[in-house]
Amino acid sequence: MNGTTPPRVLLVDDSRPMLAALQRLLTPAFDVVGEARDGAEAVELTRTLAPDVVVLDVMMPRQSGIEAARQILASGAKVAIVMLSVIDDPVIVAAALQGGAVGYILKARAGIDLEPAIRAALAGQTMLSPGLVTALATSRGIA
Repeated sequence: MNGTTPPRVLLVDDSRPMLAALQRLLTPAFDVVGEARDGAEAVELTRTLAPDVVVLDVMMPRQSGIEAARQILASGAKVAIVMLSVIDDPVIVAAALQGGAVGYILKARAGIDLEPAIRAALAGQTMLSPGLVTALATSRGIA
């Protein structure tokens, strides 16, 4: 690397196999500082670990990723939120973005889209998996 420390990432998903796969996918480009299995745990770990980016599954027990994103950002944490989901429903994608997420990546495309989405989030940019922009625009009568 270039001598700088890699960005700190917190992974949040209710599936242990998915967390393991994401860990392998992101290491060593990122420092995965922790893993959570639900939204409530994500809020707490964001407070204690101070990651640069939180990768949140949308649907989880106890608290959804969208609600966790709202709480994390309302707490004043200086963190970027990237949602990761199997759900491509434009209503859910819009709710995630309105909740403060700057990225929304489909799990089927995580191997291709997740690292660029995290890098975009760190740069203050928004990235969505291909097809989601068209789905959002169509659902809002834009396209």
